[in-house]
Amino acid sequence: MPQNPAPFSLSEYDRRLAKTRAAMQLAGLDVLFVTDPSNQAWLTGYDGWSFYVHQGVILGPEGEPIWWGRKMDMFGGRRTCWMKPENIIGYEDHFVQSTERHPMQDLARHLKALGFANSRVGVEMENYYYSAKAHSMLQAALPDAELIDATALVNWQRLIKSDDEIGFIRKAARISGKIVQTAIDRAEPGVRKNDLVADIMHAGITGVEDDWGDYPAIVPLTPSGLDATAAHLTWDGAPMRKGEATFFELSGCYRRYHAPLCRTVFLGTPTDEMKRAEAAQLEGIEAALNMARAGNRTCDIANAFMRVLANHGIERSGRMGYPVGLSYPPDWGERTASLRSEDETVLEPGMVFHFMPALWMDSWGLETTETILIPEHGPAEVLCDIERKLFVKP
Repeated sequence: MPQNPAPFSLSEYDRRLAKTRAAMQLAGLDVLFVTDPSNQAWLTGYDGWSFYVHQGVILGPEGEPIWWGRKMDMFGGRRTCWMKPENIIGYEDHFVQSTERHPMQDLARHLKALGFANSRVGVEMENYYYSAKAHSMLQAALPDAELIDATALVNWQRLIKSDDEIGFIRKAARISGKIVQTAIDRAEPGVRKNDLVADIMHAGITGVEDDWGDYPAIVPLTPSGLDATAAHLTWDGAPMRKGEATFFELSGCYRRYHAPLCRTVFLGTPTDEMKRAEAAQLEGIEAALNMARAGNRTCDIANAFMRVLANHGIERSGRMGYPVGLSYPPDWGERTASLRSEDETVLEPGMVFHFMPALWMDSWGLETTETILIPEHGPAEVLCDIERKLFVKP
């Protein structure tokens, strides 16, 4: 076996391949083409900022997977993947952003050479990295193959984390605690938001002790005042102001593994409405965490929180959490189960979720969230250690 440069052992990658191939067999697939960078990394260890061009992993019923991408990135594959060099292949640069040819034509050539010209080929159709043009070009280049939607097939295999993965997430959680505490400490009237975000990013990349920080899949979300009524605004150069709440939606990242954490800071004296909402939110979080047990369902977590809010006369709808782990931009969620009332995914030990029961009201936002691990017994384990409250700085 070749020397393994990837972050996990070869036995761990064998486990992942076996799980994925079992799912492929159930789906009736002869071969799978994986474009999601998170899924590529999970199967092969590939780690590079090259997902802006066409690339992916070819996984057949046996043998090593094949990483395929731009030729210049093939060398990055040799530095990060666990497979033999001959199973890391690249296409020439004249395919890149060409109006005369397309990388999928090169991919089709390889699939034909591997014996999959007349096969059922799984592709991730609902994916940021697999375009409509790519799909049409691949179909045209493989006229005798059947392209089957295999969206999230690999994602679902990632839902239960191995002990090694949980170890990485714990490291990310330590970094998350550091960067959120940095945000809390640094937030003061007059501090420019971009300067505060620079401190957050410095803390995240520096990491904690020997656990260095990687770039997170989502940039810091740090809106204040009326901007905090929206869920996904970033930052600007305006100074922070007294009388406003700012929520910090952040995550540490260790070797692509995340542990998101959100806290809210109010500069001045919060309104009675916000104080009542904070009390309801914290009570609801405790009730929800108590339901986050193996054997219960994802909807049980959501419904426990919603019942408490309803008792306090607060209306909230929508999803309030999702699985997290290994991710690349633009999202640190795994896009499988959801913490919401209609999702009945059964909770199992080793699942990790970002439990995100945020409140976005007419004039302010309040985000207090946790990354949680479903243990063998008992309620969820909270992985970060920042006090759970609205932070008030007079």
